[in-house]
Amino acid sequence: MEETDRSRAFAKDVKRIVVKVGTAVVTGKGGRLALGRLGALCEQLAELNSDGFEVILVTSGAVGLGRQRLRYRQMINSSFADLQKPQSELDGKACAGVGQSSLMAYYETMFDQLDVTAAQLLVNDSSFRDKDFRKQLSETVKSMLDLSVIPIFNENDAISTRRAPYQDSSGIFWDNDSLAALLALELKADLLILLSDVEGLYTGPPSDPDSKLIHTFIKEKHQDEITFGDKSRLGRGGMTAKVKAAVNAAYAGIPVIITSGFSTENIDKVLRGLRVGTLFHQDACQWAPVTDSTARDMAVAARESSRKLQALSSEDRKQILYNVADALEANVETIRAENELDVAAAQEAGLEESMVARLVMTPAKISSLAASVRKLADMEDPIGRVLKKTEVADGLVLEKTSSPLGVLLIVFESRPDALVQIASLAIRSGNGLLLKGGKEARRSNAILHKVITDAIPETVGGKLIGLVTSREEIPDLLKLDDVIDLVIPRGSNKLVSQIKSTTKIPVLGHADGICHVYVDKACNVDMAKRIVSDSKLDYPAACNAMETLLVHKDHEQNGVLNDLIFVLQNNGVTLYGGPKASTILNIPQAPTFNHEYCSKACTVEVVEDVYAAIDHIHRHGSAHTDCIVTEDPEVAELFLRQVDSAAVFHNASTRFSDGFRFGLGAEVGISTGRIHARGPVGVEGLLTTRWILRGNGQVVDGDNGIAYTHQDIPI
Repeated sequence: MEETDRSRAFAKDVKRIVVKVGTAVVTGKGGRLALGRLGALCEQLAELNSDGFEVILVTSGAVGLGRQRLRYRQMINSSFADLQKPQSELDGKACAGVGQSSLMAYYETMFDQLDVTAAQLLVNDSSFRDKDFRKQLSETVKSMLDLSVIPIFNENDAISTRRAPYQDSSGIFWDNDSLAALLALELKADLLILLSDVEGLYTGPPSDPDSKLIHTFIKEKHQDEITFGDKSRLGRGGMTAKVKAAVNAAYAGIPVIITSGFSTENIDKVLRGLRVGTLFHQDACQWAPVTDSTARDMAVAARESSRKLQALSSEDRKQILYNVADALEANVETIRAENELDVAAAQEAGLEESMVARLVMTPAKISSLAASVRKLADMEDPIGRVLKKTEVADGLVLEKTSSPLGVLLIVFESRPDALVQIASLAIRSGNGLLLKGGKEARRSNAILHKVITDAIPETVGGKLIGLVTSREEIPDLLKLDDVIDLVIPRGSNKLVSQIKSTTKIPVLGHADGICHVYVDKACNVDMAKRIVSDSKLDYPAACNAMETLLVHKDHEQNGVLNDLIFVLQNNGVTLYGGPKASTILNIPQAPTFNHEYCSKACTVEVVEDVYAAIDHIHRHGSAHTDCIVTEDPEVAELFLRQVDSAAVFHNASTRFSDGFRFGLGAEVGISTGRIHARGPVGVEGLLTTRWILRGNGQVVDGDNGIAYTHQDIPI
């Protein structure tokens, strides 16, 4: 399961950062300094320093570097005969003393080139037992940071009094990982970054193909699951030491990231909230489940919770929706913070403008969502309504009643607001729900899911709505036709087609939203301009936005065509023409009429009459929403009767094709199919029927002795 991350880890603005760099990052093959890697690190730290961050560096590498230098000197000063003898192990303390001076000389040289002043601070484990030392340390570091100096810490292994400073794991700290955690606490840092030679913490040795990167460490879940490999190839720490240090710091209140020091931009990515490495945080267990659930577990739990929901009174179910609406409004800032990270990541990844537009959650949109949830709550209770009542025989009464479908699986892309609409519809209709949103909205979906499920009472349980966070789980879910009752995909043609071809579960939805506006010769010109403009520009990324404008041929001569084109182009719409329009308007020809732009672009074509418009829509449309603008009632009725789409409008923008605007409260999607629901699907589309028969002892007995009346009874 993917976990929510980064912005929540940094509840306050990050100012003071401790960065620990491991031996495997500092040195390369043979124990020599990894000059390029270390140079890139210094450049990152110098940039942070110039941006006003307070940077504290803890560096390993002195022992390894000193050992390499001493071995080199030993080899040069040895005879051939000496080299044939077994070589004694070099004294680690001597290695530390020799390597420390070389290591610091490099840092000073590099930082000097970057116009940054660095300072060396060597500390011992025993020093931290002295309260005066710790106080003086804090004051000295504060003074340095005020002067924009980067303090560089290392354990003074050369004069350490511990029995075996390269092996002993006792004391206040025992390696540079634990030193970094201790300094982060002593110096009241806002963030600790441990740079390693791997991407982060894995479920097993990183070289094992079955090992998976853990994006957020949950102590209760992972501490007994992880299999650590060998310690660092060069230093005395390794991942075990890093995890221990990270847990100690994180559970004392300082967020920690373990990530690769081999990437030249990882520190910057961490500070921008991007998902790199492994996050340790004291609240991590609140962000993700402690135990993983299988796809079947999630579906079964959703069904069980839905039955508890159905058992509540109508007023209690209504109150849950009110609580959801209140929770959305109370968490606007939190939702916005998570959403902004998604939007920034999408922009950095170069996603299309239309995709980014679908991601954005403004305060106005969140308020609108809350209003739609309340509207849904105020609607008549859809569960258990008597739709038909029949007297089957004397004293035998049959009722056809509305009933929840059961468990819904909704797979949607881009739009996090869809999660709120779908979840509120599921609650109102008494259905269990599994949601899988697009990875581009991962943070937004996660916080919205948490806000909503936190508003569901424990008598029902938050498992009523499950959030599927891994794409790998979808194939397993699509196999559960015995547990999941309906799949509704909301996204691209490819997504819908793929789901339809891989599941036995009924699928409801639409692949494309190729919506048309036909401007008839008998139109009101001002009205036509308003409708065309709104249909395209109100929200170009929506599936109910106009993608093709069809114009009666007479408007070429009377100037209406040019007026409509001017309105669109003046608002930044890129136009493509059919074979006729491209020649008349001198615009690029559209390669196909079967294209959904989802952006400020559309196709224009000139047609002979309303019959040609209808024929064009049937050949190239997606049966979503189509509109005619005309003052001729006969032409209007002809269009309304003959256009075979889920929604057909007369003199109204295609943007009205929406569950909320239809008064459905919200929509789970728009269906262009002809079985079950069609058009915007609200609560009624998520219901089926049950038959309830009440008698007083009647039996069939071969239909002997019973007189069927089959009389309708008024409801």
